[in-house]
Amino acid sequence: MRQTIRTWRIQLKSEKTLEDLSKMFNPVLRGWVNYYGRYYKAEMHSVYRRMNRALMNWAMRKYKRFSKRRKRALDWLSQIAKREPALFVQWEKNYLSWAG
Repeated sequence: MRQTIRTWRIQLKSEKTLEDLSKMFNPVLRGWVNYYGRYYKAEMHSVYRRMNRALMNWAMRKYKRFSKRRKRALDWLSQIAKREPALFVQWEKNYLSWAG
C-alpha cells in the first residue's frame, strides 16, 4: 500500500488542488481502510503516515512559501485537517501524525 502511494507521485501533481487530490485518492484509501482496517489496524497507521507525508511534499512543491519549510507545510496541512476532516480518510479517523 505504501509502495502504491509512492507510485502515485503526488508531489508532482502540483497543478491539482487539495480537493482534486482528495477526489482522486480518497476512494482507494477508503477501500483499503474498509478491507485491511478491520484486521490490520496497526498497519494502516504507516499507510496514513505515508499519505500525510506525500501531501506535505505536495504542499512544499506547490506553494513557494513552503519550499524548504517542512514545519510550515505541516502546520498548514494540520489546520486544514482540523477544519475539513472529511477531505481525507486518515483525517476523518483523526490521524494527524506526520512523522515517519
